[in-house]
Amino acid sequence: MSIGIIDGLLNALTFANIGFAVVGCLLGTLVGVLPGLGPASAMAILLPVALYLPTTGAIIIMAGIYYGAMYGGSTTAILMNIPGEVSSIVTAQDGFPMTKNGQAGQALAIAAIGSYIAGVFGTIAIAIIGPQIAGVALSFGPPEYFGLVFFSMTALISFSGPSLLSGLALGIFGMWLATVGVDPLTGTQRLNFGTIELMKGFDIVPVLVGLFGIAEVLTSVDQKIAQIYTGKLGSWLSMIPKGDLLKRGLKAALRGSGLGFVLGLLPGMLPALTAYLAYDVEKQVSKTPEKFGTGMIEGVAGPEAANNATAMAGFIPLLSLGIPTSPALAILLGTLLISGVTPGPMMFEQQPLLIWTVIGSMLIANTVLVILNLPLVGLWARICLVPYSILGPIILSICVIGAYAPRNTLFDVWIALLFGVIGFVMRRLSMPISTLVLGFLLGPMFEQSLRQSIEMAGTPMIFFERPIPLSLIIAALIVVGVTSYLKRRSGEVSTLISQSTNEA
Repeated sequence: MSIGIIDGLLNALTFANIGFAVVGCLLGTLVGVLPGLGPASAMAILLPVALYLPTTGAIIIMAGIYYGAMYGGSTTAILMNIPGEVSSIVTAQDGFPMTKNGQAGQALAIAAIGSYIAGVFGTIAIAIIGPQIAGVALSFGPPEYFGLVFFSMTALISFSGPSLLSGLALGIFGMWLATVGVDPLTGTQRLNFGTIELMKGFDIVPVLVGLFGIAEVLTSVDQKIAQIYTGKLGSWLSMIPKGDLLKRGLKAALRGSGLGFVLGLLPGMLPALTAYLAYDVEKQVSKTPEKFGTGMIEGVAGPEAANNATAMAGFIPLLSLGIPTSPALAILLGTLLISGVTPGPMMFEQQPLLIWTVIGSMLIANTVLVILNLPLVGLWARICLVPYSILGPIILSICVIGAYAPRNTLFDVWIALLFGVIGFVMRRLSMPISTLVLGFLLGPMFEQSLRQSIEMAGTPMIFFERPIPLSLIIAALIVVGVTSYLKRRSGEVSTLISQSTNEA
């Protein structure tokens, strides 16, 4: 009789394996809450310890850290506007406004529920279609990646604000910042202004900590905010979304799970990118897209589910092809190899119990995450009741530590402070910070795929000769046209309303 998911689930339900899942999830959640210490860093630190564990236990605890961190990053993003993980940037856009509106508990709860839905969705998809669809990702070459990045940038810029030109300028500025450091194709230095610390470019953590965390502190001080929320909070059970709010959140989580899982199969796909795309999808299907950024539950559920589904999808190319899609999964690959396990197409036949035990442990770990975190919603939500005279310095301290941690240099702290001022000014001018951040995140992939495609074909026409990039470019132009038309109509309607009010 062939070994399947039931056998793996039963093996995963042993006391030891459940313990490994709980420890991994707890460590991952803690890692996700702390800016600057990502899952890859935590997994690398614990790798020597994991090697003394049984192979199955080592994989389970490492995997628990991985998707525990994906969830944990949303906590500080929602409560303090400090993304614990890069992929939590998008969650903060509506999660933090929900906190200000007294809905911190609902935001945290829907983030946990969305993460759970994505985890279960991803686990089932891995079990059913993993080996069959992993090879599709390999058909994506540089032109296809260029089309995907071009569409992503265009869509976000189109929806980012009232002005297409300002969004475009911020996106280009973000991409320019990403060019500082080493040229990815030639290895030569560029735009480092003679500074040794910039030879490797701007580190993503101090940039994000500055634009979001420090800028938030400066904005709160400028607005003389005494407390993030001044109302009353009920029990954690009363904070669980109900009725229409829950229905909207669940629909967004399902959409985000599907989108994040499919895109997560692509090597090099960032959870932050799938979260941004999920956010765009929610704005497009919403009847009130103008309310996004003010505390829409879909803006939390969709991106959170997408980034967690992307994290889960990465296990398919890892297990069936031996291809890691992120630094954290590269460390997990190292764990497998050191343990004497070689991932690849034959792994499902040669070591089925190990494969299905790991897949079964994913279901257990995601259940552990939601059981652990839902009761803690009330405790976390009460952070927003702490006087800002106390909370502000704490947030600033977390930001400084987070900026310093990745490279252990004070230079990154100064970079965080610089971008904190930039973020503060952008907020005062109502400029969309997310557009600059997406340009910075996607800049390297955009440049590399563009240059590789042209060098490969010798002509830019390659983007119009292959169906996938051509379709994505056409879709991007359609999005620009439609959003420009809708914004113009919206402006005309606003003008008519204003004139009617004045005449009355």
